[in-house]
Amino acid sequence: MSIKVLLADDQALVRGALAALLGLERDIDVVGEVGRGDEVLAAVRRTGAEVALLDIEMPGMSGIDVAEQLSREEPSCRALVVTTFGRAGYVRRALEAGARGFVVKDTPASELAEAVRRVHSGLRVIDPTLAAESLYEGVNPLSPREREVLREALTGAPVASIAAQVYLSPGTVRNHLSSAIGKTGTTTRMEAARVAQDNGWL
Repeated sequence: MSIKVLLADDQALVRGALAALLGLERDIDVVGEVGRGDEVLAAVRRTGAEVALLDIEMPGMSGIDVAEQLSREEPSCRALVVTTFGRAGYVRRALEAGARGFVVKDTPASELAEAVRRVHSGLRVIDPTLAAESLYEGVNPLSPREREVLREALTGAPVASIAAQVYLSPGTVRNHLSSAIGKTGTTTRMEAARVAQDNGWL
């Protein structure tokens, strides 16, 4: 029996390349492709996909959020994150969300196919370099609220606007930003937001 695979990536060229590569494998059948994260769950239910290859940054819903949704609502379909964003912080977040694997897009085709097989069989697959970095860097130091205000800070919005977006008082937002600046070893909220983004913490 072939392993039914769903591809989720907002770049049509990438989906096409992955479909072509995996289509060469006799035991893998690409049963669907979507370009948005919020289309994955319905596509899994429609196609009976057993493994979903997820990009991280997609419109509608991130690959990490999709992995969490699948583990909660369609656990028979295992999530394998395949991304250009090889950041150690993403690995930890993806695995905590329920993803069974995490590899980067320049993984050789034979290794990607093997990753699909291993995830399908219930094993975990993690890019070895990223796994080592993830262990070295440790846990994301930011609290959920600090991550929330830093995501808003990335837009360059003033404190009052951030406060309105996250339903907190400006004083509380300043406290969260100050704490995040301390934890990231930076001096401004924009620097803190960029460091957090570069580490895959947001």
